[in-house]
Amino acid sequence: MKNYRVTLVSLMGIAILGAGLYLGLAKAQTPPIPIKHVLVVGQTNGFEHDSVPDAMAAVYKMGHDTRLWETTLRTDTENITKKDSKKGNFKNLSYFDAIVFASTTGELDLTEDQKADFMSFIKDDGKGFVGIHAALDTNYKWPEYGEMIGGWFDQHPWGTFNAPIVVEDPTFPAVRHFPAAFMKKDEIYQPSKEWSRDKVNVLLRLDENKLNYDNPRVHRTDHDFAVAWSKMHGKGRVFYSTLGHTKEAWDDPDIQKMYFEAIKWVLGMTEGRTASHASHF
Repeated sequence: MKNYRVTLVSLMGIAILGAGLYLGLAKAQTPPIPIKHVLVVGQTNGFEHDSVPDAMAAVYKMGHDTRLWETTLRTDTENITKKDSKKGNFKNLSYFDAIVFASTTGELDLTEDQKADFMSFIKDDGKGFVGIHAALDTNYKWPEYGEMIGGWFDQHPWGTFNAPIVVEDPTFPAVRHFPAAFMKKDEIYQPSKEWSRDKVNVLLRLDENKLNYDNPRVHRTDHDFAVAWSKMHGKGRVFYSTLGHTKEAWDDPDIQKMYFEAIKWVLGMTEGRTASHASHF
């Protein structure tokens, strides 16, 4: 009996060791999840926000700390091309999985070929785009850019104020951490007349019952002021939010999480709706 117990214990030990070796081998043979690559552009040919470096640094840190993506930071548009370059270690759009415009302004330095490559990257290749704040104040002379992002900037009637915000799509990963109604001190852009909720999935909007309309810069007679939305452009996922104007916004965990989840979504790591819906007011 004694020898039997010793043998049984030995066999169990061998089995456990074997299982451990198998699991270790299986783990070693499991290919790692390929890290994504994100290009952040912070070029400003108009108003230059003090928060541009904060936004760019935040996107870099999100990817670095989670190891979900590597970030290339640029204040020019050189990488927005599908052409190769003789420059050493040059990365064109074939290297990237998403582009982030960090409060870009004005007409960006893009040739017609670069514009075509940018749109093909999103529309045909199914890559992602995230627009931060002043990305809506960009490329007014490029009609497809406005179509891609959802519209353009048309004033910020209340400047930087305690904005009353309501959540319209609590299932979307980039906004589901927000309460149903909340306040954020930020500068809320008024989308131009080219913007329509019929073309986007509104995620956040201003509470129309808590706004002062005695302001000549209020141009939207429908009082529909979207704060964030998602949409498709061809095969590509697009996210935009007006939040992130101030430097302080980038110290706000809520804003950081919104853009973190937005980037994950445009990279295809999570799912969220893009179908438009009627106004909730």
